[in-house]
Amino acid sequence: MSEEEKTRAGRRRGIAGITISVAAGLALVACSSGGNSPSSSTSSTSARARTAACPTGTTTASSGAPSAVPSSNAGGLPVAKTIKKSDTSTSIVINPKGAQIQCATSGVTTTHDVTYSSPTTNGKKSDLKLDIQVPTSTSGKKPLVIYLTGGGFVMADRTANLSQRTYVADQGYVVASLQYRTTKDGATYKDAVADVKSAIRYLRANADKYDIDTDHVAVWGQSAGGYLAAMTGATNGEKSFDVGDNLDQSSEVQGVVDEFGPADLSKLAADYDTAAQKSNYAAGNSAAQWVYGPGTKKSVADRTSEVAAADPATHISSKTAPFVLFHGSADNLVSPSETLDLQTALRAKGIESTRYVLTGAGHGDLSFTGDTSAALPWSTQETMGHIVDFLGQHLK
Repeated sequence: MSEEEKTRAGRRRGIAGITISVAAGLALVACSSGGNSPSSSTSSTSARARTAACPTGTTTASSGAPSAVPSSNAGGLPVAKTIKKSDTSTSIVINPKGAQIQCATSGVTTTHDVTYSSPTTNGKKSDLKLDIQVPTSTSGKKPLVIYLTGGGFVMADRTANLSQRTYVADQGYVVASLQYRTTKDGATYKDAVADVKSAIRYLRANADKYDIDTDHVAVWGQSAGGYLAAMTGATNGEKSFDVGDNLDQSSEVQGVVDEFGPADLSKLAADYDTAAQKSNYAAGNSAAQWVYGPGTKKSVADRTSEVAAADPATHISSKTAPFVLFHGSADNLVSPSETLDLQTALRAKGIESTRYVLTGAGHGDLSFTGDTSAALPWSTQETMGHIVDFLGQHLK
């Protein structure tokens, strides 16, 4: 770690002297008071003490967002028993066992259930929703951060990770958490990327309503959401993903935060034992449907032209946004080498990329399994501080 990184890390460790045990923010509702989400397009305002714990709540089903499904086996996803040690020579290794984040003194106004797009998938129309948090401590336009939850390509609960989203909003960012189409809707990655870009265009078109600085937008995702964040930033300028409304608005972003997201699906289980590889590459599973569509009998084990096209690395161009990537060294759902290979591809094309490896951390977005401890390494002041530093560098 460089002297600059050591200085930043020390500064973040000194931000708050109180260590709070936070219930990970992974099975939470998007309600800043910590209760259930209100109905369509309602707002609530919260003001927190300087050292208050970030808001938490109980996951509830809402517009296209399924309830958490407790499981000892990551919701039925293939879990690796062994993980090959990843190369960290081009990454920054951090210890994720420090103090948890605290929400600051600012107020945040939250608007729930905003319909940003109504696409049709296989003949069925869906009203896609977002929840948006706007900090009220300062006036004027604020940079926008689009948050994308995980869910194994089969679900997208926009109410997840409330504590982390609120922390970022407290730093002076408008934060919008999206519902996007998944394989459960009969969608592929192309549809989901189009959804993210639709949301960006919608929010730029409605910038005055939400105090958004349209020149400074970032995407931040975890797991499957990290994949979508990577695809969104890598495809800056690719018009094929811009479909739907507000096409007079740009969908380009100025930064990408990718936390433990997959990239090349043919290497999704590259670091794992044979049994985990067999499960991850099973014909017709969720990863295969994500690429090939519903009812497929194909596998992502082979890097076909379709699998290659679904890899953000194949879309990198001079317009691709700067990246910051994060992965746990003990992630048993997405091979740590996935973000390493993506960083290598980004740097080879001259795109700024920094990768952090959290020693001993596992997969951090397990809201759909009811796991409330997996996210703790991902909600420390150290980890979240690196995210905020990146956003500050590229959006402010």
